[in-house]
Amino acid sequence: MEKRDYYEVLEVEKTASVEEIKKAYRKKAIQYHPDKNPGDKVAEEKFKEAAEAYDVLSNPDKRARYDQFGHAGMGGAAGNGGPFGGFSGGMSMDDIFSMFGDIFGGHSGGFGGGFSGFGGFGGGAQQQRRYRGSDLRVKVKLNLKEISTGVEKKFKLKKYVPCSHCHGTGAEGDGGAETCPTCKGSGTVIRNQQTILGTMQTRTTCPTCGGEGKVIKNKCKECAGEGIVYGEEVVTVNIPKGVAEGMQLSMGGKGNAGKHNGVPGDLLILVEEEQDKELIRDENDLIYNLLLSFPTAALGGAVEIPTIDGKVKVKIESGTQPGKVLRLRGKGLPNVNGYGTGDLLVNVSVYVPETLNKEEKKALEDMEKSDNFKPNISIKEKIFKKFKSLFD
Repeated sequence: MEKRDYYEVLEVEKTASVEEIKKAYRKKAIQYHPDKNPGDKVAEEKFKEAAEAYDVLSNPDKRARYDQFGHAGMGGAAGNGGPFGGFSGGMSMDDIFSMFGDIFGGHSGGFGGGFSGFGGFGGGAQQQRRYRGSDLRVKVKLNLKEISTGVEKKFKLKKYVPCSHCHGTGAEGDGGAETCPTCKGSGTVIRNQQTILGTMQTRTTCPTCGGEGKVIKNKCKECAGEGIVYGEEVVTVNIPKGVAEGMQLSMGGKGNAGKHNGVPGDLLILVEEEQDKELIRDENDLIYNLLLSFPTAALGGAVEIPTIDGKVKVKIESGTQPGKVLRLRGKGLPNVNGYGTGDLLVNVSVYVPETLNKEEKKALEDMEKSDNFKPNISIKEKIFKKFKSLFD
């Protein structure tokens, strides 16, 4: 199914402020929350869709990439989720609660009590806190060939991984964790505070268990109860074709592991572009500066032009003037959104010899007497019109 526009999902304008986006997401989250729509798969999908839209539009960097490149700027073709983007592969409801609980005044692991922090609806189970691992950032340098076709890259990452001894729980053995005696497993406690308006009741994160709902009695001897250890992992990343310098791709769940089997962070891949020796990139087009000899420009002939896929022969018409641009269609780079391919533009210049021997000088002096070697008004206007257009 094709992804909907994120602004359309939240029903906001593209000029909407962060506060307007936050307000719109809150409205959608309340409308489609699973506690309010038990068993309704359509509502659940809309709830996830709204969370995905908020994740992108509330982040200035992600929003800028989305505004420029659409869903493909999040790292995958629209409609298939792709290998990148904050919600690639599908996030669980716990993941969404963990990421967005702060919006609704709850602790970082959920939305609070009653209706998971929205209040007034009831029927929802309390969401315990889940730790989230930090993101990892790597740089990948690509040449034009790799950008034109897409490429698979492997990264050997030094990162936090789940402890193999306790399987990420942080507890030693089966009886190492027990229900928190303070919050009775809910992860939150209710505090009463007297104010001039009467008694105010607030729900806060349990100070004993940190919101997890359980405490570790016997800590794992390998990870000291954290559930994670420092290790390494080889991650394969499929870079889509058409990416550009400065674009950041996100691979969900490949960052540092979260403590106590929490939510893993993301792997952020920053794209760097190697400068080609001959070709210059201009968005999806490529530019090649061709320097012709005077005889070739006058007589015509065939020259070799470098492209991403190798050299090709191009016919030069007799009387080719400097400033002429030859267009090789489809020889540029693919659009990251899949909207066609750019062209290769060949910018023609003519080399004038800096020194001449006697014979060459005599030959040119004889040629100068010919009317064919005297520029006419139409040719002059044509050449300088192109020159002027460079500064418009």
